[in-house]
Amino acid sequence: MKKQSALAVLVFATVSAMADVTLPGIFTDHMVLQRDLPAAVFGQAEPGEKVTVAFAGQEKSATADKDGKWLVRLDALKASTNALAMTVSGKNKRVVNDVLVGDIWVCSGQSNMEFTLGGCNRPEDVNQANLPLMRQFQVPNTPAIYPRTDAQNNWAVCTPQSAPGFTAVGFYFGRKILQETGVPIGLIKTAWGGTLVEPWVSPDGLASIPELEAERAQFAKQKKDYLDKLSAALPLMDAYVATAKKALAENAELPAAPELPGNPIYSGGHPGNWHALYYGMIHPLISFGIKGALWYQGESNGGEGDSYFQKKRALIGGWRKAWNQGDFPFYFVQLANFTNPNDNPEGGDGWAKVRMSQTKTLTIPNTGMAVAIELADIGNPGDIHPKNKKDVGERLALWSLAKDYGKAGLVYSGPLYKACKVEGDKIRITFDSIGSGLMVGKKIGYEPTVADPQGKLKRFAIAGEDKKWVWADAVIDADTVVASSPAVAKPVAVRYAFTMNPDGCNLYNKEGLPASPFRTDEW
Repeated sequence: MKKQSALAVLVFATVSAMADVTLPGIFTDHMVLQRDLPAAVFGQAEPGEKVTVAFAGQEKSATADKDGKWLVRLDALKASTNALAMTVSGKNKRVVNDVLVGDIWVCSGQSNMEFTLGGCNRPEDVNQANLPLMRQFQVPNTPAIYPRTDAQNNWAVCTPQSAPGFTAVGFYFGRKILQETGVPIGLIKTAWGGTLVEPWVSPDGLASIPELEAERAQFAKQKKDYLDKLSAALPLMDAYVATAKKALAENAELPAAPELPGNPIYSGGHPGNWHALYYGMIHPLISFGIKGALWYQGESNGGEGDSYFQKKRALIGGWRKAWNQGDFPFYFVQLANFTNPNDNPEGGDGWAKVRMSQTKTLTIPNTGMAVAIELADIGNPGDIHPKNKKDVGERLALWSLAKDYGKAGLVYSGPLYKACKVEGDKIRITFDSIGSGLMVGKKIGYEPTVADPQGKLKRFAIAGEDKKWVWADAVIDADTVVASSPAVAKPVAVRYAFTMNPDGCNLYNKEGLPASPFRTDEW
């Protein structure tokens, strides 16, 4: 009788738990909801159960479907700095406290986005990080073969105690946006060091780029081969279990276990296969409204050229389709200088070509790029993780302030190559985003860039029809740069900072933003 009573209690508790209304892990105290969009609130309940969400004077209900899924869409909310409570009621009640309404930015990529404020050697920024209107949710590092729907963690309010764990790029971006606008900021940190761009791309994104059809077909074959091998191995495993049980019962020697095929998610110790991190670390977020995305990645794809641009097209297009919010802002960081300088004027080594692909990404609507080509000067140029994330985050914020927050007239980019014209033995180069003019600049550490009146432009190279590159004498002429060399009578092409570490590159606009590396040739 006691056993029956215990069983009844267990069954009752299990059924009761199954009937409870639940919320995904991102709905916790201190969360931020996206303003100016219908806010989706969703979760699980008993099939057919009515679930009611009350928040900010609204009350909306939905009925859980046959799988227990429910979703309520609140009417678009205005930004709010008031700490509000959200109540979710069914057969039980859940309360989420201290909820703000503002802008959500997804912060993704590899280690330079994962890099925390605590690693920046900026104790003054940590000590002053009393920013109750900025919060962070960190998605656990979780690769997956199939789409996940939940990510478990807690929102953290930005304080001197929690700030060291914030993504440094996201922190400096969010702090500047908050200071300039007063709009609450939510950062979703979903980044993994050492990862390629491929695992962050959605299936729809990959399928949308004809230039990546070979990669898509190859991955489809790899996945099918794995599943076929797994399917063939499972009966052997079933047979082994039966044999092992019999051996244990008879106190006999256990047989050797059959080998299962290796998990295709991992490559070189990191998730490397297409979609593995999209499924595990992005897909759980796609029902959650966002303002836009920040992206810092490319080191692991650093040997590529135009193929990286095609993968970025797949990444951005796939995420935008998944969120179904149109062409939301997507701002990214061009790779910083790294390793020892290369004194060969031809350049083209290391990350030079992938930086060209990153610049080309600006042709995708509603994107922006923070140039970081000179920011590894703090500390060790051999450190792949530049400590200066302050300038990086604030340069990203300039794009957003100008494009998303109505800061008209704000200069948000450094000079970007526009065109060139051969004039006898010289080449004249014109730029977009010159601001109030071009200058030879000097950037030391975290200090603002200043004009260097006695300085000369460096890292310009030119070539004639023989395609032999030499260092150029480059001077600023009004809003253009004129490059020449006594060794090249008839120049046809010019390059700027086209190397892994263009140490000393110093072309800026007068607002202190650096020019992006460029090349005019396709040799």
